[in-house]
Amino acid sequence: MTTHMPITDWERVAARDVTTNGITLRVFEHGEGRPDRPPVVLCHGFPELAFSWRHQVFALAEAGYRVLVPDMRGYGGSSRPDDVDAYDILTLCADLAGLLDDVGADDAVFVGHDWGASVVWNMALLHPERVRAVAGMSVPPTPRAPAPPLPILRSRNGDDFYIVWFQEPGVADRALSQNVRRTLVTREIYSAKWAAKADEQLPPPRWMGDEELTYYVKTFEETGFTGGLNYYRNLDRNWALTEHLDGRLINQPSLFITGSKDPVGKFMPAHLDRMLTDLRGHVVLDGAGHWIQQERAEDVNAALLEFLSTLG
Repeated sequence: MTTHMPITDWERVAARDVTTNGITLRVFEHGEGRPDRPPVVLCHGFPELAFSWRHQVFALAEAGYRVLVPDMRGYGGSSRPDDVDAYDILTLCADLAGLLDDVGADDAVFVGHDWGASVVWNMALLHPERVRAVAGMSVPPTPRAPAPPLPILRSRNGDDFYIVWFQEPGVADRALSQNVRRTLVTREIYSAKWAAKADEQLPPPRWMGDEELTYYVKTFEETGFTGGLNYYRNLDRNWALTEHLDGRLINQPSLFITGSKDPVGKFMPAHLDRMLTDLRGHVVLDGAGHWIQQERAEDVNAALLEFLSTLG
């Protein structure tokens, strides 16, 4: 079932700026939270916003959870440092630890999609005492690569593979910002070849209304895409910074959700049993693509609520 959310509903979610780790995060918060239930922190990916979790915020709050949804560092109303090195994985996880400190929570359930999934998997490894449980969507946890990942990705997929193309500061930034609406509705994977094509006049995907698309377009026209691209520009640096995590496993209760048509699965196969010692669910949504928490909101909500119910 396709659901479009009126912007007036999202505007009911309280937002404030939280000072953490030397920056401010714009954090959307909903739900009182029952005393027997941990907070739930929802972390978005690229190119997304806290708004990408609009369908989950209300469902989780109604089920008795306090829900915290940041515009991640580099996005939306949050700080967007200029320095590429300000977006490494240790820093991103420290942002979230500071968010828990701000709300007085010892720990939380962390849920992430796309780059947000990479962040929450690493949060479980770097700050295990702060992670009650962890759920990732679309991007699975992966064992440490035998060498820095960018040369591997370049040799396997070529220079126009989107992650490789993203590396040169300014290049993808300009291409993605040239026509923000086109960038957000394209059915193609970003690349120099894509950027060189004539602008497409595509409608929004069926799971996104015009009003929702306008929210994204206005935000990214204001912020650009550089903050999010800088996550990709730290891949090799992240590899170096996390050498001490080699061989560590994620022992918290975990859940992985993906779509059967998600292209990420073609180059990041899920070997969940190699990383997750307490995997409580592996959900593959038949026919779904990459943007599953928006495209298949009801199915994702049901899977999250079922997972949360196992935590006691």
